[in-house]
Amino acid sequence: MAAQKKRVVVGLSGGVDSSVAARVLVDQGYEVIGLFMKNWHDTTGVLEADCPWLDDKYDAEAVARKLGIPFHFVDLSAEYRARVVDYMFSEYEKGRTPNPDVLCNREIKFDVFMEKAFELGADFVATGHYCRKETIKTASGKIYRLLAGADSNKDQSYFLCQLSQPQLANALFPIGDMVKPEVRKIAGELKLITAHKKDSQGICFVGKVDLPVFLQQKLEAKKGKVFLIPPESEVFDRQWRMADNEPSDEILEDLAKPYHFHPKYGEKIGEHNGAHFYTIGQRKGLDIGGFPEPLFVIGIDVDFNQVFVGMGKEHTGLFRRVLKINNNEVHWIRPDLALETGESRRLKVRIRYRQPLQNGVLHQRASGLFIVFDEPQRGITSGQFAAWYEGDELTGSGVIS
Repeated sequence: MAAQKKRVVVGLSGGVDSSVAARVLVDQGYEVIGLFMKNWHDTTGVLEADCPWLDDKYDAEAVARKLGIPFHFVDLSAEYRARVVDYMFSEYEKGRTPNPDVLCNREIKFDVFMEKAFELGADFVATGHYCRKETIKTASGKIYRLLAGADSNKDQSYFLCQLSQPQLANALFPIGDMVKPEVRKIAGELKLITAHKKDSQGICFVGKVDLPVFLQQKLEAKKGKVFLIPPESEVFDRQWRMADNEPSDEILEDLAKPYHFHPKYGEKIGEHNGAHFYTIGQRKGLDIGGFPEPLFVIGIDVDFNQVFVGMGKEHTGLFRRVLKINNNEVHWIRPDLALETGESRRLKVRIRYRQPLQNGVLHQRASGLFIVFDEPQRGITSGQFAAWYEGDELTGSGVIS
């Protein structure tokens, strides 16, 4: 008697990556079901012609017909608003910059969506992410490793940095060993409607947005002052102070704090419509001209509604060497590799998608996890995720405090 096929529900997004992922699964002998999720329908702040979810649904359905697999639809917009968008609003209101794509994967694709897939009898859930999964066996059971995608230009492991072992156990990444041109080629040969479709951009499931307009759904616009801070300001005096390879808790705490600016350090050069609409490293949206070099946001104060900027992309205020992750925000994909209090480990780290991996040392202290980089990092931003790697394996992550 033939063994029953394993059933895989693939998240068909209407894009080329998930389309080819579905085809790969069919070729591998799985029983494949396509499931399209609608997560957003409010067009407030969404730039014209972006995120046409209905067109994506039609494309996903056409791919399912072409591949000869069943197609289902689920509306998760209520869960998406509650678990991703409301969190975004809350973080921006506090002057932090969240990463909705990371949250979407943790809270929606590999949680709520996974539950819907199980209701369809799924053994696994598959997506079109460019990353890989490897299973290793230990005396205590199976351990799942999250590895970078084979295509270094498209590696999306960072976006999955908050997944857990149970989530990885039921996940498949069929195109993780492929490069993008190969994926496009397969789609073209199959004459899939998504073969030449542009990759989606912007906020996960929302699309490209005019962020201030989008945020004004919940956050009030209010006039405030913009101050120019010179690079030689005394506020930067602390940043290069570093002791030996095992710096004290006091030094780590001091260097991990975002710069605390005050109008006395600079001069007023303009106005803004709300400090919570800005983020560290931002260049566009200031609408202040007349300077020899571009202006970049180097600090915001939402309590006093002030924005602080520096001139030039190499401004001192854009760089820091140390960041902190509070203990309740530290997440180990590999709990067996977690640092104990007092331990340190040299790893590779990135603080944003597509950033080349940076050398640094993780220090687990009683008050939190500190990352000390070998080189100063540009644009360390509260609310974003830092992810760390051993070789090509992503082993953990956390929200920058």
